[in-house]
Amino acid sequence: MSFNRKNRKKTEPLNEAGLYEYAVNALGRRMRTVAELQRLMRTRVEPDENGKAKIEAVVARLKEYGYLNDADYAANYARLRQENAKFGKRRVRQDLTVKGVHAEVIAATLDAAYEGVNEEELARRHLERKGVKKPSSEKESARVMRMLMRAGFSTGVIYGILKKWDVPEEELAGLEQVEDGLAD
Repeated sequence: MSFNRKNRKKTEPLNEAGLYEYAVNALGRRMRTVAELQRLMRTRVEPDENGKAKIEAVVARLKEYGYLNDADYAANYARLRQENAKFGKRRVRQDLTVKGVHAEVIAATLDAAYEGVNEEELARRHLERKGVKKPSSEKESARVMRMLMRAGFSTGVIYGILKKWDVPEEELAGLEQVEDGLAD
């Protein structure tokens, strides 16, 4: 059976009560940002001003009841990504931006979540979680560097870890080329 979107049956646009129920069910499955929920609801209403008004009314009602709060979402997301995935501040900032959280909310949340956190220790725990050992070649050092950059750690933290692992200076100089390639 194919899941071709062209052949999928069109659903009737929901009224405001139906849209509210749809939104509550979506939030019951997992937490969402305002932007994510609005994107979901857009597929269930008319694509005109009437549909936008329904979405805004449902969002306002959900905020009023405390079911939808981007600041709480960002705080929980940052805490979980820090505790479970051991991600750095940059990665969490990027993820929250993609999810549609406003920059001011992200900045305030990350300042609070990463206050007093030793990023080098967090990066070491990330490597430990991934089972990464001390690199024995320039290729492995570059792999570790790319992994830590994807996880959201600064180059200063990464170089600090590699220096403590006694990675030769020549390899560290070679890694600057890898860093430049990632920045392009």
